[in-house]
This record gives sequence, C-alpha cells and structure tokens, in this order.
Amino acid sequence: MKKPDNIYAAEHAVDQVADLFHLLGDPTRLRIVLACLAQPTAVGDIAAALDLSSSLVSHHLRLLRAARIVKAERQGKQVFYAAADAHISSLLSNMFEHIAEPANGNDP
Repeated sequence: MKKPDNIYAAEHAVDQVADLFHLLGDPTRLRIVLACLAQPTAVGDIAAALDLSSSLVSHHLRLLRAARIVKAERQGKQVFYAAADAHISSLLSNMFEHIAEPANGNDP
C-alpha cells in the first residue's frame, strides 16, 4: 500500500530537522554559528575569536551553508557569514533560554 504524499513530506521534514540539530550538536559548529549572530563576520575573525584554524572554520561553514544555517556575502576579497535568517537566531535564543530555566520540580 502506497503512503500518502503528505506522510512522505512529513518524514522528509523530520529528516531535515534532525539533520539541522545534528549539525548544531557539534560544539565547534555551534560556536561558529553563535559567532555569526550579532553581525556578519569574516572567516579569519571567527577563527581568531574561537582559536581555530581558518581552514577548519571554512570546512564547518561549508556544511552550515549547505544546511541553510548560515549565509555568505562577499564584500571585496572577503566573505562574511551571518545566520541564514531570524529562525536560526530565534531557535538558538530559545534553546539557551530553555537551559537557563531552573528545574521546576515537576520532573519525576
């Protein structure tokens, strides 16, 4: 029996969200995204701020761009990276708010 198209669409969406969380689950990639939230930032500046090599930062940025987590904008010879859209900023903000909440005592 063939599944309805909306079930395939839902399964595809679940896979995409899981991939997004997998990418953001890497602490280095998460730090790179956080470094790009306030303003567009060049690879060299991200690398210096996080004490990483530019090649490692570039590798992670390539993965993050492919997942539409960050976007790139060339200005002259440099490429600046920023969060792809407000959804990414909101998602991360909500997650940090969540972990900052004290336990409410209702957990088993």
